[in-house]
Amino acid sequence: MQKLRSVLLVDDDPTNNFLNQRLLRRLNVADQVVVVENGQEALALLQPAGSDGVAPSFPSLILLDIQMPIMNGIEFLQAYQELPPAQRRNTTVVVLSTSVDARDLSRLDDLPAAGRLNKPLTPEKIEQVMQLHFERQQAG
Repeated sequence: MQKLRSVLLVDDDPTNNFLNQRLLRRLNVADQVVVVENGQEALALLQPAGSDGVAPSFPSLILLDIQMPIMNGIEFLQAYQELPPAQRRNTTVVVLSTSVDARDLSRLDDLPAAGRLNKPLTPEKIEQVMQLHFERQQAG
């Protein structure tokens, strides 16, 4: 399996973060795994810092929870889609959630999430996400 440069985990649950980070490291899917606890922290990491207008550590993959305090996953995706397309081009966003709220799920259809998975992450789900990411990269 190919390896990603970095993965950004966005979830307010420390147990989920610990388990997901451990799984990602065990499967050796990325050089770096960064964890933040809400959409606002994630968005701050993605803001351009250099004169080229690109964030220095833009992740290859974002695994995003929906239900979080401060800025939830839906609000994050709304702000994320305002970032420059060149900045988002090489990143795949996958929503991880236990939410079965039909309103949340229908709102995702209009937002830049490549897929949805129910928690918890498993090796099989990671493989699906990796396949999705690399297929999207090949499609350009």
